[in-house]
Amino acid sequence: MAVIFIRAVILYLLLIFAVRLMGKRQIGELQPTELAITILISNLATLPIEDPGDPLLVGIIPILVLAGLDVLMSQLQFKSRGIRKLMCGTPAVIIRDGVIDQAKMKELRFTIDDLTESLRIQGIFNIDEVQYAVVETTGAVSAYQKYKNQPATNESVSSFGADVNPPCSIVDNGKVISEGLDEANLVLSDMYNILHKENIELDKIFFMSAAKDGEYIIIRKTNKG
Repeated sequence: MAVIFIRAVILYLLLIFAVRLMGKRQIGELQPTELAITILISNLATLPIEDPGDPLLVGIIPILVLAGLDVLMSQLQFKSRGIRKLMCGTPAVIIRDGVIDQAKMKELRFTIDDLTESLRIQGIFNIDEVQYAVVETTGAVSAYQKYKNQPATNESVSSFGADVNPPCSIVDNGKVISEGLDEANLVLSDMYNILHKENIELDKIFFMSAAKDGEYIIIRKTNKG
């Protein structure tokens, strides 16, 4: 009994270390690769406890290997958008310009109940209030309301606005996101005109977003990037 107790304490501390090493996310925010590794680690931790005859290393070594693999994959995904898309997929637009993309919802096997439930969690009870909605890679829905339904701010109270889609990411770590350009109704030459105006090269950009109304945001790479 004492052996099982000691093993349980050691594995508990190891799991805490592994989770801290893998980063801070809630269960609902885990990417598919992170969820798979989390399930595997939890199963591996039970092996030395269920069978005291097995060496403790039977659980420790695979847990450390999987945690290290997750950290390595995170680094690769940070450096390569292609690997990130392969491992985690890409967000999918299911409402654009206030219109539900039923074909995309069918492709994602995302029901109208799934959509309305996700909107209610965000305090949106009328689907007609939504201008733009995206199913994130975690399965969560991010919604952008029409102008008339957005919460009032000092700026919006003193001005008039129109229903427009939110800004789209068009550059990620020096790499152009072609689907983002399409969403922002831009072509490659438009983007390069902006870069020329701002006197910055593409490979010096950490993040850039743009909207159909011409507004854009550029975040430069730092020396540490």
